[in-house]
Amino acid sequence: MSDAYIIDACRTPRGVGKVGKGSLAHLHPQHLARTVLAAIAERNNLNTADIDDVLWGTSSQRGAQGGDMGRMAALDAGYDIRASGVTLDRFCGSGITTVNLGAAQIMSGMEDLVIAGGTEMMSYTAATADLKAPPMMDAGNLHLRKQHPQSQQGVCADAIATLEGIDRKAVDELALMSQQRAAKAIAEGRFSRSLVTVYNDDGSVALDHEEFPRPETTLEGLGNLKATFAAWADIPVDAEGTTYGDLIRQKYPQLKEFNHIHHAGNSSGVVDGAAAILLASKKYAEKNGMKPRARIVATANMGDCPTLMLNAPVPAAKKVLDKAGLTANDIDLWEVNEAFAVVTEKFIRDMKLDREKVNVNGGACALGHPIGATGSILIGTLIDELERRGKRYGLVTMCAAGGMAPAIIVESLQ
Repeated sequence: MSDAYIIDACRTPRGVGKVGKGSLAHLHPQHLARTVLAAIAERNNLNTADIDDVLWGTSSQRGAQGGDMGRMAALDAGYDIRASGVTLDRFCGSGITTVNLGAAQIMSGMEDLVIAGGTEMMSYTAATADLKAPPMMDAGNLHLRKQHPQSQQGVCADAIATLEGIDRKAVDELALMSQQRAAKAIAEGRFSRSLVTVYNDDGSVALDHEEFPRPETTLEGLGNLKATFAAWADIPVDAEGTTYGDLIRQKYPQLKEFNHIHHAGNSSGVVDGAAAILLASKKYAEKNGMKPRARIVATANMGDCPTLMLNAPVPAAKKVLDKAGLTANDIDLWEVNEAFAVVTEKFIRDMKLDREKVNVNGGACALGHPIGATGSILIGTLIDELERRGKRYGLVTMCAAGGMAPAIIVESLQ
């Protein structure tokens, strides 16, 4: 097999994902995708006619986020019409999956130059959501619901915390560390290599910095926030009065009561953003004088309990380590998406990791989680930090709805 190299990575800043409050919320979702696609082509002097495919992740594919954003945004970015594009959805895992599939195409010898990435405008999806019915992961498929009841994700996070005995103090401390590390990373310019400014169509700056972090956060302030998902647990989802909490209890009847510990401060931020990663074969890179920044060592996907939904990252990490012939001790840096603080807290405990190696520049509790883009953002962030520290191996994984997790291990080459 051919090696799959990562040549470059770039991303937009993450804007607050609320119409009227976020600096990116007035833009079309393809505008964000076009921004990073244009930047990665310009930064690397690409002949876009050589691009075999643009693999794009977008979770909520409706309205302005529908219509195969990978292809449409590439055209909008001025790419040659021969650069094909496709858009996929693995919920939160979409932005890792696009990179993994692009790597597989290159390693198989079928492609030589691929751009992978993703976009999510959470301001748009929130503004266009159907508020008349509760959002259901099963899309209303009652046959599936009987087999695998799937609840609201925040309720799942609280259920996991209850089952695992993880308390409010632990998740608040993780969230505070996320804010502190993000603040330090921003102050030291650790994101500057990957960050690209988003411009309005008139040339004015829409956003050139991270908009979501709250560096003034304190443990006391987090402790004063009201748990969010207690109310969600009691929301009925059908005519019989079945609630989100009941859906979990159908599989886990021992959960008579939930310890509701998650709130806005220790859950991932609602933001808008996009990211792109340039992948090339060894043959193409050498022929075109490209200096690879990283090599993709191994990729994996793993499914787990759909009812608890958020527990697949640990088995996914173990699977990808096994594929790579590595152990957890070989990994220098980890990026584990903070969809909810309990996900990362449980991961650290289960994998027995040194906390100084996990999410060292902060995570989604501080920076936000633009669902279809986050995986690609984390891969770029990881490569930047491996280079900065002179380290070798990094692993990225994240939970995804439906009880899934993709994972990837990269090796820094610089």
